[in-house]
Amino acid sequence: MAENYDVIIIGSGPGGYIAAIRAAQLGLKTAIVEREHLAGICSNWGCIPTKALLRSAEVMHYAEHAKNYGLKIDGTVKADIKAVVDRSRGIAQRMNAGVGFLMRKNKVDVVWGEAKLTKANEIVVAKSSKKPMEPQAPLPKNTKGEGTYTAKHIIIATGARPRALPGIEPDGKLIWTYFEAMVPPEMPKSLLVMGSGAIGIEFASFYRTMGVDVTVVEVLPAVMPVEDAEISAFAKKQFEKQGMKILLEAKVAKVEKGANSITAHVELKDGKVEKITVDRMISAVGVQGNIENLGLEGLGVKTERGCIVIDSYGKTNVAGLYAIGDVAGPPMLAHKAEHEAVICVEKLAGLPNVHPMDKLKIPGCTYCNPQVASVGLTEAKAKADGKDIRVGRFPFVANGKAIALGEDQGLVKTIFDKKTGQLLGAHMVGAEVTELIQGFVVAMNLETTEEELMHTIFPHPTLSETMKESVLDAYGRALNA
Repeated sequence: MAENYDVIIIGSGPGGYIAAIRAAQLGLKTAIVEREHLAGICSNWGCIPTKALLRSAEVMHYAEHAKNYGLKIDGTVKADIKAVVDRSRGIAQRMNAGVGFLMRKNKVDVVWGEAKLTKANEIVVAKSSKKPMEPQAPLPKNTKGEGTYTAKHIIIATGARPRALPGIEPDGKLIWTYFEAMVPPEMPKSLLVMGSGAIGIEFASFYRTMGVDVTVVEVLPAVMPVEDAEISAFAKKQFEKQGMKILLEAKVAKVEKGANSITAHVELKDGKVEKITVDRMISAVGVQGNIENLGLEGLGVKTERGCIVIDSYGKTNVAGLYAIGDVAGPPMLAHKAEHEAVICVEKLAGLPNVHPMDKLKIPGCTYCNPQVASVGLTEAKAKADGKDIRVGRFPFVANGKAIALGEDQGLVKTIFDKKTGQLLGAHMVGAEVTELIQGFVVAMNLETTEEELMHTIFPHPTLSETMKESVLDAYGRALNA
């Protein structure tokens, strides 16, 4: 006898568990299915534990440069990689346990196992073939197991996994994905990172700060290629000052594995091949949706480029079936999944005036050193769209707080529609810009004009003053540069 629910969510990552909570808040009988670890990749192997690693690297950087702040540290600053990793894994476990608590608090049933759709409103849950993360927080008391479950609405939130290139597949020893890169048994002396998107460049930044000789290979003409070209170029220069080697318009054609090293044959843009031998290599060439073994084909669910096709409310082409988060396509960001979850649940629950997802207002953040953050159109995209624009820029080197922090290398860039004053895009590189970007995100959502931003009082001294100065600069009114 199948157990019936109003909503069943497959996957407990940022999209899945937020969908479950919102559904429960709306009075819907809800269950969430998980096969490996509550809280998904983001909290267990992605967003949160990587920031723990980067924080350790940041503290080490400041300790090594203590003299720049008038401080003296006797002796050599050394990294205890086991302790660094243990701290990161402990934080992951804490997040994992937190989601379990939220499921109990909101009376969401947790079903442990692997789900497969047999009908648009029915799943069969089998025993999981996946090994839970270590350490694994205790499962909630309201956990159920194998069996058949039905629901009026089923939401697929199964996330994504690292993409592999033929012939350069990760082996867990010499070629790492982000899984292995987060838990190195020892620190390599040299590292090649294939791909300079957010994942690749964050790991490149972490390992370089920890003293590793890092080479980044990117097939496109810029690091972090989705970012504004000017911001990307600024960041690249800072990475190179730190000793990172960056090869653009280059690709790893093949690899040769040694006993404890790997040699990459890198094809450069001039056609020449450079052989680079390193201790370890990270494959960070993107991710692909987890759409396999869900029974999608049998139901005729439309997929495209390894992801489930949805409308702006998370609906698939099959009635009663929805998808959110990474499995539903780019941008593959945790905060996009969370917002998508709320939109999807509120729409299926019949709430009025549910706003559809506007992907132009989704911020992107990369937690390298220096940090990079953006929202909206790049300058190139705005011009390609035929818009008549004004562009403002303001450097951190002219900001008092940045100078006091010893973090004066940064830039804020804003793009406005010349006719209407609409803020079309904002792009930032520098200290704490991942925290600052939300000011521009709020402004865009409120359809704020340049005049309103100019009339807004920003506190002094703060890094946020660079934001207002960038707006002023777009209109020839910058005060401090």
